[in-house]
Amino acid sequence: MANPTEKHAETTESPVRFDVVGDALASLRIGGSLLLRESYAPPWSVAVPGAPRLVELLGVDAKIRVVAFHLVEFGHCEIESERGDKVELTAGEMAVCFDGEAHRISQGRRARVQTFESLMAGANQRKALGGESTSLLCGAFLLQQTDLNPLFAALPGLMRASLSRPGQLHNLSGVARLMAEEIDRRSPGGGYIVGRLLEILCAEAVRAHIESAPHEAAGWIRAVTDPIVGRAIAAIHARPGQTWSVKELASEVAMSPSRFAARFSEALGTPPMAYVVQWRMNVARRKLAGSRQSIDQVATEIGYESPAAFVRAFKREVGESPAAWRARESGRRNATN
Repeated sequence: MANPTEKHAETTESPVRFDVVGDALASLRIGGSLLLRESYAPPWSVAVPGAPRLVELLGVDAKIRVVAFHLVEFGHCEIESERGDKVELTAGEMAVCFDGEAHRISQGRRARVQTFESLMAGANQRKALGGESTSLLCGAFLLQQTDLNPLFAALPGLMRASLSRPGQLHNLSGVARLMAEEIDRRSPGGGYIVGRLLEILCAEAVRAHIESAPHEAAGWIRAVTDPIVGRAIAAIHARPGQTWSVKELASEVAMSPSRFAARFSEALGTPPMAYVVQWRMNVARRKLAGSRQSIDQVATEIGYESPAAFVRAFKREVGESPAAWRARESGRRNATN
């Protein structure tokens, strides 16, 4: 028989829940670059390089994750990754290549493959307007510090999102329309506006995926919507500096520690305290990169009474000490400014 307290925990929602998805998105520090907006008459085929080559083409730091995206304004096309994943896109749909793999975009058969580099250089020979043509808006999202971000880890390698889903919360169609209008307007400051809209477009695409993800899917996206595990994750994100333990987290959601630990691990695939450490290191890197706080201050703010314990945990999760990571991050930023 279920414990009455645990049944209450299942059905009672806090009036205000910390926005875990927003927090995870913010930690990615999303940027963007619009690379192409063209129309193609079939048959056509474009080979898009993988993330390392896109890093070179865009001239960004190698630590930044470059994620290609393709949005179909009208017409249709197929995207196939090197490992064989395929996505069919029609007007009002977009694909986002979070895994960074090289891929091919095409419409029709027996087309000569053009390289993405040649199109960026203005060598497109297939531009046309007509009943069978396809108009694409292609670019890249620039994401930072993805390795300790649970949201990024939960996203599919090749993700499809619809710009128009009646009754849903996201607003992909509105963002895409504003971006297209800004591109056509060619007004002063337009590049800055498009850059900000690209950031929102990425966030909206992720939100669309979360809203459409099947409830039975495992992983972080399922976990944050779980009435018990989601509240625990929200508490960790809202108060990373609290002295969390399995007992404390279980108390937060009114459940016994053993049942809570089992449910958390089953939903997320990670034990509660391992998740606490991972998110603390994510927060620590943001603080180290974006403030002049001492390492001891950062350690205290994310829940470590002993700076030495924080240094050990940081080195274990990140691969180097906080001081070394901060120095390298500072040097990288100075080199790009």
